[in-house]
Amino acid sequence: MTDISMKQLRYFEALAQHGHFGRAAEACAISQPALSLQVKELEEIIGAPLVERGARQVRLTSLGETLAVRARVILRAVEELGDLARASHRPFTGRLRLGVIPTIAPYLLPSVINSLSQTYPGLDLQPRESTTQRLIGELMNGRLDAAILALPVSEPALAAVSLFEEEFLLVRPQADADQPVPSAETLHDMRLLLLEEGHCFRDQAISFCKISVSPSRDMIEGNSLSTLVQMVGAGIGVTLIPEMAVPVETRSAPVSVVRLPAPRPTRTIGMVWRRTNPLADELTQIADIVRAAGTGRLAA
Repeated sequence: MTDISMKQLRYFEALAQHGHFGRAAEACAISQPALSLQVKELEEIIGAPLVERGARQVRLTSLGETLAVRARVILRAVEELGDLARASHRPFTGRLRLGVIPTIAPYLLPSVINSLSQTYPGLDLQPRESTTQRLIGELMNGRLDAAILALPVSEPALAAVSLFEEEFLLVRPQADADQPVPSAETLHDMRLLLLEEGHCFRDQAISFCKISVSPSRDMIEGNSLSTLVQMVGAGIGVTLIPEMAVPVETRSAPVSVVRLPAPRPTRTIGMVWRRTNPLADELTQIADIVRAAGTGRLAA
């Protein structure tokens, strides 16, 4: 029986993740026929089909689902062996796959990239922007080394380090600049613009304002903080945005920004990684650099 190669496992795992030959091939940086051939050879070695091939997507067979789980474990173990070798290098070099949630990435990443490139010139930083749940899933599957997101996280297999705390500020139309600052109770009755479902910042804003989300509620959603601020400038409603985002998002919109009365809404930004990651010491040092970049942004 021919041995299964790591390449075949990697390509099959990508196919299992993306559910599409084209997207899996793109993620692996190879042609679609080459990936398809490797998966076919893997099926021949196994002696049974692993995927059901459809016109637009593929589905894993029962055996394929089992193998996909095993493949992820094997691939992650192999990567951690490589991480052990990287951890012995001083200064830290090689690839760092860093996830960042969308309400942090545009405002913090430029400073983080600049600081890391100066401290670790041999570091190949590969940022990935996505929502909290997706980043946690990719961390657990070994597709990310660490992630910057809002704490707390409930996954016990992840180590978490607090970086800094930032306030949520109220953004309202420029015409309302002279109006009294609303309380959380007053916000409850206003048209509050929120991010779409899946963003943790949305949930934090809903919790602070103590509102219930229902089809009957007069509420509008957007897919980015930029969209929300522009809608506020058009007089559609009000929104909350993290303090770090204010200089970027409000510079081109006719809005006013105000701090809410105490107790002010805040969130804690942290960095998380798998507890089993051999790079834990290096990631702790990188967290210190991210913390300095974040506090510097908030103090600017």
